[in-house]
Amino acid sequence: MAVRSIWRGAISFGLVTVPVELYSATEDHTVHFRQFERGTSDRIRYKRVNERTGKEVDFADIVKGYDLGDGEYVLVEQDELDEIAPGRSRSIDIEAFVDLDDIDPMFFERSYWLAPEKEEFGQAYGLLTQALDRTNKAGIARFVMRGKEHIAAVRASEGVLVLDTLLFAEDLRDPARDLKKLPEPAKSRGKELDMAVSLIDSMSEDWRPDEFHDTYTERVHKLIDDKKAGRKVTVETEPAEPTKVVDLFDALARSVESSKKSRRAESGKKSSRRSNGPDLSELSKAELDRMARELDIKGRSKMSRSALEKAVRDAGPGRRRAS
Repeated sequence: MAVRSIWRGAISFGLVTVPVELYSATEDHTVHFRQFERGTSDRIRYKRVNERTGKEVDFADIVKGYDLGDGEYVLVEQDELDEIAPGRSRSIDIEAFVDLDDIDPMFFERSYWLAPEKEEFGQAYGLLTQALDRTNKAGIARFVMRGKEHIAAVRASEGVLVLDTLLFAEDLRDPARDLKKLPEPAKSRGKELDMAVSLIDSMSEDWRPDEFHDTYTERVHKLIDDKKAGRKVTVETEPAEPTKVVDLFDALARSVESSKKSRRAESGKKSSRRSNGPDLSELSKAELDRMARELDIKGRSKMSRSALEKAVRDAGPGRRRAS
């Protein structure tokens, strides 16, 4: 199903204007449930009830109240809020360009795609995309969407302009003020720091986001499928308890050695897979999806992990080599 734009306007920087459309770049895969009374098929509904009288209140008769404390409230009508709301923006006005690496990830809130509104605006759109990519800069802008003013960073990613809404500085908490258990600044012993750096180096690898997936949501879908089919529900094993740290240096040394052994074992598995083909039961859903894409298996985006495994297995290694 085609994604619909949720905002239309233009990016403006200097004397250059690029008409664009805004699209959500993320989607929610959370499994949503309805509520029922146990033992029945009766839905549970919520009502807006006056807590003093117990009577239901019509939505048109509800106003907002700001809590002043000690049971005092300032009541505000929706019309009053609408009067002071920012007007609908038709422009993403870039005020400055900053180094993308200088923006702390804590400020990033939500990501959107920007696309040229019409094909004729593709040249200006492409020029801005290439310029941002080459300079590794982000355009900092303000715009209004759905009655709320946003600060945003416009950046390039894989040939597409991405708009990230950002949190305001006042939205971020101060750890020095809010965290009471921070240790006093202390200089670590040289050998401990060297060992910690060595552990980080031994565990370092390229960022591959498609290798991480929502295993809990997969288990929820499996639970639903099992219950629908009348199968026995498999109970997940409890996660292992964390080990107690007795000697920091010893723990770091053992961690480094363990990481190296794990890497050697994984390297051996990869060599075996290259010669004999991968064990599909050990692959993640993302890895199976990638194989299904290479095999051009239709409908793979809607398949569960088990369905993907079966489809890839049925396709056979011969087809995989042929592709």
